[in-house]
Amino acid sequence: MKKILAGAMVALLLLGSTAPALAINDQRGGVMGFIAGCCFGIRSGGAYNSGKEIHWREWVMLIPIANVVFAVWNGIDGANGMTSADYAKKYGASFY
Repeated sequence: MKKILAGAMVALLLLGSTAPALAINDQRGGVMGFIAGCCFGIRSGGAYNSGKEIHWREWVMLIPIANVVFAVWNGIDGANGMTSADYAKKYGASFY
């Protein structure tokens, strides 16, 4: 069962990575828009459809054990008052 689930996740991620080049337009969405909204929440889904990319720290949240570490890291950043503008300076405007 675990192999089937892992294979399905790999296939889904590969399907999302083969999006056509026209997906960079304002008319985003499709499979990657679904993954962004379903897995990462409404804010990430909306940001993806607005032209932003999904940050690596959000992708790591899909890994079962590592997500606890990154959830605490995200919480510490939130407690320290990090804003989207701070993240844009740190990681680039294509994500935030």
